[in-house]
Amino acid sequence: MIAEIAGWIAPAATMIAAMMTAANLGSRVTGWGFVVFVVGSVTWSIVGISSGQTNLLLTNGFLTLVNVVGVWRWLGRQAKYDDGGAKAADRSARARVPTLFAVGAMPGSKLVGSNGETIGTIVDAMADCGDARLNYVVVSEGGVGGVGERLHALGPEALTFTHEGVAASLTGEQLAALPVIAPDDWPKSLAVEATTPPASKA
Repeated sequence: MIAEIAGWIAPAATMIAAMMTAANLGSRVTGWGFVVFVVGSVTWSIVGISSGQTNLLLTNGFLTLVNVVGVWRWLGRQAKYDDGGAKAADRSARARVPTLFAVGAMPGSKLVGSNGETIGTIVDAMADCGDARLNYVVVSEGGVGGVGERLHALGPEALTFTHEGVAASLTGEQLAALPVIAPDDWPKSLAVEATTPPASKA
């Protein structure tokens, strides 16, 4: 009976955990994904014991250890780091003049346009070596699930950073009209003119 239940739980847990970790929805979701992975590997081990499949047992015994490390890495350590950054940004937001923004939270966050709607997703940011100033931010827009997306580089002059996220002085149409950069070939630096939205036609 236990082996039969484990046989149903094991594949379901593995599929759910794979979706949770692949979605990259933050350290806590990823961490809980590894928790579900632990459930999956333990139940696969039960299936291996009950069916006499030593290879299945050994493989999932090892995967259980790996998944426990994943739980510690994402739900333990990384979640604490995220909390530290969030608390610092929150204290800054309550100050008379907010001064801090959690840079680590930038990749994957939504970019809000001048109309208040989400116009893209931040992929990463590049800073100058000399003074550590932000040179540009890479934003993706269009496509579905990353397929057919277009990448654009935005300079800091087009962005506003707050503890709540990043906003742009552009509309979705203006963002889409900017030059497209290759996913594997980003500019070495960004001129201010490159992120200036094209003038609207009269």
